[in-house]
Amino acid sequence: MTSFGTDESTKDMGRHISAHPIAPVYVQRAVFIAVLSFLFFLGTMFAFYVRQSPLYFLLATGFLIVYLVTMFSWFVQRKAVVHVYEHGFAFKGRSLAWDEIGSVNYDQKIVVTPKSGKPLELPATISEPAALVRYIRFRMGARE
Repeated sequence: MTSFGTDESTKDMGRHISAHPIAPVYVQRAVFIAVLSFLFFLGTMFAFYVRQSPLYFLLATGFLIVYLVTMFSWFVQRKAVVHVYEHGFAFKGRSLAWDEIGSVNYDQKIVVTPKSGKPLELPATISEPAALVRYIRFRMGARE
């Protein structure tokens, strides 16, 4: 078994076919915002050092908060990977076999509704969401 399917939820899902992590465009945006906010933080801290005005310190604090929130959300979203297997798919510790899926809706985000249980909502930020939906629908149609 590959390193992708080592947990209990994907033990009998079969061969790993593909992975859909966060799309590179969203990673690029997060890196750009993080770098820019950190540079502004350093610049306003230097201005605070030179001018000794509390407004510069307040502005630097705001840029630091933007930087920290961006980094935290990037680390959280890095774990949002959809793994597609031979007999189903897995997302954040929850796995569904192809025959357990009732319907798939794709508008702004992907919502996979199983025949029984709570719907599984996949983020719109994953790479190639249309291809993933096409493949899920293909596998749903192949079982009928």
